[in-house]
Amino acid sequence: MKKADTKAYHERLIRLRARFRGDVNRLADAALNKRRTEANGDLSSMPIHMADMGTDNFEQEFTLSLMESEGATLEQIEAALERIEEGTYGQCEECGERIPKKRLDAIPYATMCVKCAAQYERGF
Repeated sequence: MKKADTKAYHERLIRLRARFRGDVNRLADAALNKRRTEANGDLSSMPIHMADMGTDNFEQEFTLSLMESEGATLEQIEAALERIEEGTYGQCEECGERIPKKRLDAIPYATMCVKCAAQYERGF
């Protein structure tokens, strides 16, 4: 891969990493620091209906699930940045072939070419 291409992907990955870090931090704040009373403006200390508690729990678990997913993507971005430093960025980790630019444009942290990724997803 050309140095100019590698530099462009590096810059793109840096921007993605910053965005995902911000997203994860906002999700963490939403899931962990926000209580139901703050969410809907209810300042009463009256007991909460069980359905409301269930909704709150669902929303919190959903947000935590999003955090986990975005955290995994953040780890993949970090690994891609490491591959750039090592000089192996753009190489399929399975077959060693070059990952097409179209795939890297779509998923700049991809570790496998389309063929190997498809086989991996099918369980081969």
